[in-house]
This record gives sequence, structure tokens and C-alpha cells, in this order.
Amino acid sequence: MKVMLVLPPSQSAISSVLGTTGPPLGLAYIASVLEREGHDVRIIDSLALNYSLKDLRSEVKSFDPDVVGLTATTPAIYDAYKVAKLVKLTNPNAKVVIGGPHVTFTAEETLRECPYIDVVVRGEGEMVMSSLIKNLEKDRPLKEVKGVTYRHGQDIRSTQDAPLIRDLNELPLPAYHLLPMERYRVGGKRFGTVITSRGCPFQCIFCSSSQLYGKFWRARSPENVLEELRVLRDKYGIREVEFLDDTFTLNNKRAERICELIKIEGLDISWSCSSRADTLARRLALKLKSAGCHFLYLGVESGSQKLLNIIRKGITLEQAKNAIRVAKHAGLNTLASFMLGIPGETKETIKKTINFAKRLNPTLAQFTLCTPYPGTRLYEIAK
Repeated sequence: MKVMLVLPPSQSAISSVLGTTGPPLGLAYIASVLEREGHDVRIIDSLALNYSLKDLRSEVKSFDPDVVGLTATTPAIYDAYKVAKLVKLTNPNAKVVIGGPHVTFTAEETLRECPYIDVVVRGEGEMVMSSLIKNLEKDRPLKEVKGVTYRHGQDIRSTQDAPLIRDLNELPLPAYHLLPMERYRVGGKRFGTVITSRGCPFQCIFCSSSQLYGKFWRARSPENVLEELRVLRDKYGIREVEFLDDTFTLNNKRAERICELIKIEGLDISWSCSSRADTLARRLALKLKSAGCHFLYLGVESGSQKLLNIIRKGITLEQAKNAIRVAKHAGLNTLASFMLGIPGETKETIKKTINFAKRLNPTLAQFTLCTPYPGTRLYEIAK
């Protein structure tokens, strides 16, 4: 089948501030699985290509896909609806499918809000899309596909959740050849992103990751990660990489092994990753630095222990101080992120957080508004 996967045109805060976006890895992973099964796949990264809806219409006309798959975060969901409408008006016979974190938790609402979408893919998309495309190709009932919500006449039906992919090494590498890789740049360097693990065992009430990818942490082998880094460097000239894992440092031994392999291979890349205040050992910090890591992201969230407990962050202020100390000692730049507006927040606790950030003195401090996204405990509290 002919499958077009689309990142919709939208306003991106990251793009407007940094002048760049990263490759849409979710779509690239799905594309690689579908290509492995013999389908004709195209990816349209509207952000990187600076595409308008008019540009997208031309692509849909020329490719004439059987299925169009969309992805959208909560802020971009209405942009995805516009693309769904465009597809149906341009090619009425195409099936429009949407996935991503927002629609996973609002599947029925999504189909009620947008009559141009036929199917919602919930959770991890690769195997669900694979099964869905097979069933569409053979004109078999969608009730056989796990992990979808779909229209059945006037009704909306959901199948049971699909199982998570246990061994991430079984997935092919993302279909980078279908992306405009030359357009991903930061600071003049070609830029890439890599996901080495999925799932999160922590309980933070503001994050939907553990609901989307499960409480069970699943990790690719260090050798499998190195293979991807080698492809990015040798084939696409990537010199700057961001590891997008929720917590790259969750397993210190594995993170150390990735660092060792980067050095043994002589990859000569600079990179950044995320950690938690309670998972950063001094030994690991030194290995990160020696392997080319230059920036470490740490979610501190608040300068009030009471508020940290409310959001179930699972760290103490002392652990946050220690993590910044450890990172600085290793020569790593740090970005400490904080949230304002946590339930129970007052002017006094906001001042506490700002003063705590000053005392920590990270390279950069980021302040965001505590936002209740669908799929989080915070969303249920807000409702």
C-alpha cells in the first residue's frame, strides 16, 4: 500500500527560538517497519520543510496515498485536524489515521471532534500501524487490530490495548532516508536525535510518558545504539546528537557502556541527554563528559519539597543540589527545568523556586507553566 506519514504544519516554540526542529522519530520508526513489509512509504516533515497546507495538498495529490498517518501533540492537535480535512477533500478514498500522545488518551473525543479522521492508533505505533495496514489492505475488520479506536457506522469502537514491544533491538533503525536530514541543524552543525529506551518507572503526575510507553523501562543494547550513531555520522554527517530518552542515565552501567563504545569507535560527536537527580553518579558524569556529552538536562521542578511531593517527583532538594554539583565537577553544562503553578503553589513557593534556581546556578534555568496534559494524573486532578 502507499502510505504517507505527516507531521502537520504548526507553530513550534522550539523552532521559533532555536531555528531548528529534530527529526520526527515516531514517524521514522513506523516508516521503517512498513518499508520492511513492502509498503511504499513517504514522510512529510512539514516543520523542517516549511510546508503550508497548500504545499501538503500538492504532495497528497502527487503521491495519491491509500493511507495518511498523522501525529500530533496536544498543542498541535487542531493543526492535525486541518490536515485530515485537507486529505479527505483532496483524496476522499484515503484512510486517515492519527497517533501520538494526545490522541492515545482522547481517542473517542478525537473522532467526535474531527469527522475526517477514520482511525486512532493508541500507544506505541509501530506494530499497531503494521497490523492496521495489513487489515486495510486485505479489507479485514478493524476489530482484529489491537490498539485502535475507529468508526463503525455511527458508532465509535475501541479494541484492547496492544502489547508493548519487549525487545526494542528488533525494530529497524528509523527511516532517515525518507527525511530531509540536511535541514536539521543547530549552531551550524548537522543535528540528529536518538531514542535509546522507552518506558518510565517513576510516578510524576505531570508526565504521560509512563502511560504511553509503560511503567516498565525497556532499553536498546549499547551496540544497537552505536549502530544508529554510526549511520547518523557516516551517512548523514551528523555531529550533534540529542538523546531523547526520559532518563538516559536510569541504568548507569548501560549508559557507561554507550559512552565507552562512542570512545572506542572514535565517533567524534557532541551530544546531550536527560538525567534525574537521583540517577547521576559521579563516575557516570565523568564518563558522559569524556565521551562527548556537553549538556545535561535535569528536571528539578520546584524549590519547595512539599510541592515536589505533591507532584510525586520522587527526589529531594538535596539530591538536586548534589546532581548539579556532580555535573559541574565533571565539566558538564546543565539545564535545570522548573515548573510554576503546581497545585498548592503560592507566591512564596514561586519565590522559593526562583531562589533555589539561583543557588543551584545551572548553566541554564528553564521555567515553564505546570500544564495538565491528557493522560496524566494532573489532568484528572485539574478536571
